[in-house]
Amino acid sequence: AAERDIMARYDVLQGRLEWYCIDYWTRELKVDIRALKWRHRNLIRYLPLAPEFLGSVRSRGKRLVLVTNAHRSALDLKVTQTGLDRHVDEMVSSHDLDAPKESPEFWRLLQQRMVFDPARTLLIEDNLAVLACARAYGLGTTLAIRRPDSGQPARSVEDFPAVDGVGELV
Repeated sequence: AAERDIMARYDVLQGRLEWYCIDYWTRELKVDIRALKWRHRNLIRYLPLAPEFLGSVRSRGKRLVLVTNAHRSALDLKVTQTGLDRHVDEMVSSHDLDAPKESPEFWRLLQQRMVFDPARTLLIEDNLAVLACARAYGLGTTLAIRRPDSGQPARSVEDFPAVDGVGELV
């Protein structure tokens, strides 16, 4: 019953900033989500060949920015566990901009925050709604990840060029 209740709440908020917000879910569920994430931090790790991919992008002199819907505290935990910040030039959480990546507002605010040419920008993403929004905003190249969870089989992606993981791009 609890799982059905939570899933119903998730469905209502899908694509909204609250869906990704640790503070929101802590209040709603009266559970310390930060503490739960910390307790399970050992599950945080790179997907296969991701560090090599990041290194290959950096070695080409390309600017590498991580844009994520992850709550800032979740992102900080990922950085603590993986050292991800050493592989990118900048990290931006949708919470920093008060808009989820599924919204055109996110991309407009991101472009105000940092100068980039959408037509020359590559977005690699596992969320198909985000890819659709980014493409509509004018991002020149969008690439879907078919297998964002290494413990799950690859999913079918029809509307975007796709790879199982960034390791294929190394």
